[in-house]
Amino acid sequence: MASQQPQGDGLIVGINVTPMVDIMLVLLIIFIVTAKIIVTPAVPMDLPEASQVEQVQVVFSVVVPERGVTLVDGEPAPTPAELTRLAAEARARDPELRAVIHADGGVPHRRVLQTLDALKQAGLTRVAFGAEEPTTPRLGPAISSPPAGGSP
Repeated sequence: MASQQPQGDGLIVGINVTPMVDIMLVLLIIFIVTAKIIVTPAVPMDLPEASQVEQVQVVFSVVVPERGVTLVDGEPAPTPAELTRLAAEARARDPELRAVIHADGGVPHRRVLQTLDALKQAGLTRVAFGAEEPTTPRLGPAISSPPAGGSP
């Protein structure tokens, strides 16, 4: 009598690829649908367009120091009304004018918002914030420890 042995001695004779193809098609559909969402920026931005290389873009520079008066293109603007007047005059000369606010790190948020409101009242809606790259690497906030050998 012949012995009963499994076909192929335990080797895989065929692979059913249908489940793998189904999973790949589902993943492909998911990637196609989400690709449009990923490409669209979350925050709409109004970026400047370069029309000519030789043309220099004029910006309305507003410097808000921690102490002292606000400077507009190097001129002092002691009140928000004066800032609005200077911004309106500059916008009348150039309707495509962009403003850049350079605010010191210690300036209260309220003062920066007052500056933004003054520019908006003058019709300047294209506003950017200037920042400088740190010259020394920042490792994090300094942690002060109590003196050794005593209680604080």
